[in-house]
Amino acid sequence: MHEASLAVTTMVKVGSPISNREMEIVNVDFEAKAEPWATYELSDGTVPKLRTTIASVSRFEGEHDAAGNPFYNVAHNTMIRVASAPKELRGAPTGAGPQAGKTTTSGPEVR
Repeated sequence: MHEASLAVTTMVKVGSPISNREMEIVNVDFEAKAEPWATYELSDGTVPKLRTTIASVSRFEGEHDAAGNPFYNVAHNTMIRVASAPKELRGAPTGAGPQAGKTTTSGPEVR
């Protein structure tokens, strides 16, 4: 986990998606306080669970939202797993994907 810190780690110039100006961004350290799974029930009876975790946070120097709060860019990962699915929707694994309980960093094949 990342430790919270007020120290400036890196400043980089990038184009702002808000003002379209070249701005400095500051990488901001952080500490995850909680990363709960969100559970949903789909109309077909499947129960997926999702969890978003932050990979990095950057603050745009001089950019603010309508309430005057600093503007941040957050890189994140969303993990999805099916907690349960109705028996009639279950089937044999498709292709040679990762085995249950294994993780992968690759995505779907692009053709």
